[in-house]
Amino acid sequence: MTHPTADRLARLRRSMAAENVDLVAVAPGSHMDWLVGFHPHPDERPCLLLVGPKREAFLMPVLNAEGTRESTDIAFHTWSDDLGPNEALAAALADVGAAQAASVVLDETMRADFALLVLGALPGAKHAFTERTLGRLRMVKDEREFAKLKMNAAIADRAMQTAFSAIRPGLTERQVAQIVRDYFASEGAVPAFWIVGAGSNGAFPHHQTGDRQLAEGDAIVIDIGGRKEGFPSDITRMAVVGEPPEGYGQIHSIVEKAVQAALAAARPGVLAREVDAAARRVIADAGYGEYFVHRTGHGLGIDGHEPPYVTATSETVLEEGMVFSIEPGIYIPGRFGIRLEEIVILRADGPEILSTLPRDLHVAR
Repeated sequence: MTHPTADRLARLRRSMAAENVDLVAVAPGSHMDWLVGFHPHPDERPCLLLVGPKREAFLMPVLNAEGTRESTDIAFHTWSDDLGPNEALAAALADVGAAQAASVVLDETMRADFALLVLGALPGAKHAFTERTLGRLRMVKDEREFAKLKMNAAIADRAMQTAFSAIRPGLTERQVAQIVRDYFASEGAVPAFWIVGAGSNGAFPHHQTGDRQLAEGDAIVIDIGGRKEGFPSDITRMAVVGEPPEGYGQIHSIVEKAVQAALAAARPGVLAREVDAAARRVIADAGYGEYFVHRTGHGLGIDGHEPPYVTATSETVLEEGMVFSIEPGIYIPGRFGIRLEEIVILRADGPEILSTLPRDLHVAR
């Protein structure tokens, strides 16, 4: 399947026109991947895709040009180490009709020196990041993206089940993580992250998986993700070795109710902060508000974390086709943590959950 470069550039230009933007400058990374289906090797040499009102062009280091040409027929303005990028940048800006750009959108992930190079070539230009243009377009996924996200979610489900089947006393967090990593690799996915937090370690939401041995009564947070065909997965489930610790069942039930409340609140037209509030209200009303220490969710697409962010302050209006996590948690210092995470596609009538795994506690005997 060919990459929809022309369609995405056309959509970006419509967005630029609506926002009175003269130039969008994109560095090698996920924004460039979304627009044109690839990005050149990122290093300290300025390399930019410049999108003007009618044309686009690359500012391209000579060292990258030959290897990149096979991926695109977009015009190159090349520069070499001995001459530097300034003349090539001026030519590229003129080529795309932005030599006098008054309003510039910068890729927020680009290097600061790249951004200053662009702004230095356009003195007096106003600048913003991609939130209202390219970033906004990326938040709403298409069927091609849905298919890849669903494929990755199914792989993550199977990786989680493999971890469940391996859990036993004496195994270390790191060994469980390795089992997950090996499973992702067996399906041609690159392991992206692996949080295994047993017992009191689970009370740290981003625990660094280590050598703690699993013991009877340990509640275990397992938060994993892999990446295949350019897209990621992300799922969190809970397991326990033997009998759960005292009070576990009640708190698991509260977190589950928070997930359900967030799912019920997530509808097109709703502010993202209202979804966060729905989850947070359940946990606060149960007396555990101080132990829910992070946002309710984040977007998922080419990047594992991307807009929309489901936070207490987000003014993002949710739209059909957005993909994001719902992952409330309660973390009791010195005892255990509980996080339950779903990735959803927002449909016209509410969220479609990508995982098929129940959120019930897995008990390893």
